[in-house]
Amino acid sequence: MKIIIPMAGRGTRLRPHTLTVPKPLIPIVGKPIVHRLVEDLAKLCPEPVDEVAFIIGRDFGKEVEQQLHEIGKQIGAKASIYYQDEKLGTAHAIQCAKDSMDGRLIVAFADTLFRADFEIKPETEGMIWVQKVEDPTAFGVVKFDKDNVITDFVEKPQTFVSDLAIIGIYYFKDGAYLREEIQYLIDNDIKDRGEYQITDALENMKNKGTKFIPGEVNEWLDCGNKDVTIQTNHRYLEFVKDQELVSPSAKLVNSVVIQPSFIGENVELHNSIVGPHVSIGKNTKIIDSIIKDSIIQENTVIEQAHLHNSMVGNFVTYQGKSQDLSLGDYNQLKV
Repeated sequence: MKIIIPMAGRGTRLRPHTLTVPKPLIPIVGKPIVHRLVEDLAKLCPEPVDEVAFIIGRDFGKEVEQQLHEIGKQIGAKASIYYQDEKLGTAHAIQCAKDSMDGRLIVAFADTLFRADFEIKPETEGMIWVQKVEDPTAFGVVKFDKDNVITDFVEKPQTFVSDLAIIGIYYFKDGAYLREEIQYLIDNDIKDRGEYQITDALENMKNKGTKFIPGEVNEWLDCGNKDVTIQTNHRYLEFVKDQELVSPSAKLVNSVVIQPSFIGENVELHNSIVGPHVSIGKNTKIIDSIIKDSIIQENTVIEQAHLHNSMVGNFVTYQGKSQDLSLGDYNQLKV
């Protein structure tokens, strides 16, 4: 089994946090979004994952590439790196990893997380993960028949056809077949809204007899902007609240951690109340502060602050009052 992760976008809606790191490397409960995604996908697979192919921007740098190799290693898989130099749509992004597209594979775009309680059946020809949404006009959606086989793929319908949105995770029994269908779109310049769309390849495969079934997830978690990323961190803490979330190396001095909250390695809390639903990265110090429903990243110092619904980056120094805050890496701010 292989996993392909297109993640070349810069995540402009999550700025300033994505000015220095790609969005899929923003931490959720102490692990990058893409790391959590790969782990969750591996749990659905009926066989070991032997390769994870990451499609990134060429400017992401060697440090990011090394992180991705480590993510692959942690699930016992080889990590391959591919580059997307032009942003020409979802199908184009996937095709950048064409050399890894054979056999059974999962394609998952690295901007959402999910919860699901089923396992992929290897004999299934194809599976499209979906979730009911209130406003389907912003999504690709599917319709299916009485046998639970998908009959239609519709990209951003302006009149109602379905409320089952495609969340960007797909399973294919034959990766080489998908590669051929995407290449057909590119060779014949078949675009929708100026881009090569995966839904067009899926439609062609369906018309040739491939049976796709929907895989409905229990929960679809967005990481598109600051507020929804904090909410995703909140939900993930609820999922893992029975685990040990406070590092043994953390130092708590006259401080309280309200669970569920994640406290990373060598974190120091002094005269502070942290939680619930807070994640704090390694080597960060919190002094004389109250923090809830927030993500504080690594090597940061927060002092005399009262933060909620806040996201603070790496190597930040912040001293302030009550805030709903979004502060990127390497900032110093006193208010």
